[in-house]
Amino acid sequence: MRSSPRVLIVGLGSIGKRHVQVIHDLFPEMKIAVLRHKNCIDEGTGSPAIDLCFTSIDDAIAYQPDMAVIANPANKHIEVAMPLANAGIHLLVEKPISSDLTAVEDLIEICKKNGVKLMVAYNLRFLTSLCKFKDFLESGRIGRLLSVRAEVGQYLPSWRPGTDYRQTVSAQSKLGGGVLPELSHEIDYLLWLFGPAIWVSAYLSRQSVLDIDVEDTAHLQIGFDENYYGQQLVGRLDMDFVRHDTTRYCIVIGEKGTLRWDGVKGIVDYFPENGRQWEKLYSGKPDRNFTYGEEIRHFMKCIKEGSEPRISGVDGLAVLQVIDAAVRSNDSGQVVSVEKGRT
Repeated sequence: MRSSPRVLIVGLGSIGKRHVQVIHDLFPEMKIAVLRHKNCIDEGTGSPAIDLCFTSIDDAIAYQPDMAVIANPANKHIEVAMPLANAGIHLLVEKPISSDLTAVEDLIEICKKNGVKLMVAYNLRFLTSLCKFKDFLESGRIGRLLSVRAEVGQYLPSWRPGTDYRQTVSAQSKLGGGVLPELSHEIDYLLWLFGPAIWVSAYLSRQSVLDIDVEDTAHLQIGFDENYYGQQLVGRLDMDFVRHDTTRYCIVIGEKGTLRWDGVKGIVDYFPENGRQWEKLYSGKPDRNFTYGEEIRHFMKCIKEGSEPRISGVDGLAVLQVIDAAVRSNDSGQVVSVEKGRT
């Protein structure tokens, strides 16, 4: 990588702007270019942090960026990621990696062939409280795991202040929106904590009067692969766009107690076997940009050292496979197997 690396940000919506600002703050020596469908200056979206703005993928590739952050709508990820991967440009792709399972498998193969690092931006994996939660689970503190319950929800119009929620990716089916893909961080971290999903039972619905054409509520049961006890762990996941009390938590019940993670407050606490009250094990809520910065640091380190990213393209594909199973379960009213692809 150059002494002054070049990064290409694809898309300049809210998440694209966040990546621009985080990279500029952390690595002021980096040259930041943007690829979008309209010129930055003409649209009034220019920033002192942005060095160049392209409207053509060919011009962006000719610039020879060292890495690209794909932050346009999910249904457009693959069409821009493919030519960048073929040009040997390392890729950090915002979640979900795509809405097309077969296309993701193709992208993974092209990246392998060209020695391109491919990482999916599930930045919750860099949240200290969640990492601590994982450590406590793996330490055996609560013994054999018996049950998992996770929930995430936030009122969609309050997500992005100053933005018409109806015009966002989250609200539009044609852009890959909906509660399942938009809140798929939960699916990713559950797979990270508890292993591959084998089956899914799901109910998806639009419960609210929000002006959207996607599901705003999802209730999933997920059967994970058998653990070393020869037991299948079953998890419950509830997701929504409708609640006003922003919520993100995971509760794991074990034979020797219960562990609870509160992702909003940054707290991990523990109710011991025969205990009388909850005991706080960790508390620490970082600023919103912390995980994005850690994510970028990690990805750049992987490029420099040739190591594999923490969240691979295969991990991103696994999340899509669960989403696909959830949709099929909702449509059929049945428990369905999570289909694995060729990768």
